[in-house]
Amino acid sequence: MASSHQVQPGSQKPQKKKYLGPKLPETRDEWFEGDRLFVVLEMASLETVKTRKGYELLNSEDHHGILHKAASKSNLKVDVSMYRPDIVHQALLALLDSPLNKAGKLKIFIHTQKNVLIEVNPKLRIPRTYNRFAGLMVQLLYQFRIKAKNSNEKLLKIVKNPITNHLPPNAPIFGTSKTGQLIDVHEWVPSNYINKTFTKGKPVVLVFGAHPHGKIQGADDYIDDANWIAVSQYALSSAAAISRTLNGFEKYW
Repeated sequence: MASSHQVQPGSQKPQKKKYLGPKLPETRDEWFEGDRLFVVLEMASLETVKTRKGYELLNSEDHHGILHKAASKSNLKVDVSMYRPDIVHQALLALLDSPLNKAGKLKIFIHTQKNVLIEVNPKLRIPRTYNRFAGLMVQLLYQFRIKAKNSNEKLLKIVKNPITNHLPPNAPIFGTSKTGQLIDVHEWVPSNYINKTFTKGKPVVLVFGAHPHGKIQGADDYIDDANWIAVSQYALSSAAAISRTLNGFEKYW
C-alpha cells in the first residue's frame, strides 16, 4: 500500500522563495526619509601595496617589514598597529548582518585614512573570510566599483568627498568614542525622540571608528563636540560597539 506521505505523480513540492535582499529606496530623496540609520566607518585602513605576489591589502601582520622600511626611508614615524583592514571587515559583517540592514533601514559609508570615500550597497554580501574580503577591496580600489554578477547594480563604489554631501540634510550626527558621554543605548534612543533631538520618520547618522585605538580624527568638522557618546564603560571593538548601538534602534523601531 502506498504511503499517504508519498508525492503523487505530477505534483511538485512547494519551493522556498529566494531572499532577494531588503526593499530599498530608489532615489536619494527616498533615502533621506523614514526611520533609517546612516553609518560612517571612519579612519578605515584600506590601502594597497605591491608585493612579489602582486597587489595586496596593506596590513600590519603580513607587511610589517614593508611598513618599517617605508618609514625609515621617509624619516616619518609610522604606527604599524593602525594598518588593520580586518577591523573594517568585522564592522561590515556586523552591519550587513544586522536586522536593520535586512529591513532596508541602513546606509553605510567607509572613509579611509587616505581620504577615499566608499559607498556600500545594503545588498552586498560581504565575503566571510578575510582573504576574500581583502581581494575584493583591492579590486575596488583599482576599479573604483564592484558590480553584481548578474546585473549592472553597483555593490561598492568610490564616491566624491566630502562625506557630508552624502548624508541627510539637518540629520543629527553622533560619533562614538570611549571618551564620549557614557549612555545606555536602550534609554538614549527613546529619550532623544522625546526631547526632539531625533525626529520620527527622519534618519539619524552614527559614526564609528574602524581603527584599533584612539579617538576618531578628522571628523570634528561634521560632529559637534557635544555629540560624542560612549556605549559602554569598557573599550569595545568596532563590531561590538556597532552591534550594541544598532540593537537600541532595532528595539525602538
